[in-house]
Amino acid sequence: MNRPASVTFPAPIAPDALPSFSAYEAQARKRGFDEVTERMWEPDTQVASHGHPFAVEALMVQGELTLTVGDETRVLHRGDRFVLAPDQPHEERYGPDGATYWVARLHAQAMPPLEEAPR
Repeated sequence: MNRPASVTFPAPIAPDALPSFSAYEAQARKRGFDEVTERMWEPDTQVASHGHPFAVEALMVQGELTLTVGDETRVLHRGDRFVLAPDQPHEERYGPDGATYWVARLHAQAMPPLEEAPR
């Protein structure tokens, strides 16, 4: 189920109060995210509508991202956050100086291997 657009853009963090990457990563992993990374985008990059097979929580640290989720479009800057549910369609457009954000991902848990049937 997709999150409502109003939940997709949580309250921002004051730009002068951003955590370090290591603190961001530690907090995300404590909350159960299994991958935390820094994403850097080239200026004026556009990414057509797509989704991901994992949940996303991200924090903008530099530049500008115009993110469209459903009928809502936001221009995001340092301190802004966004959340995407697995497979939630969205479009991205990066500003003239590109953008950097830290992203925590929660992948679907892998199925355990099937047990061999007795012979």
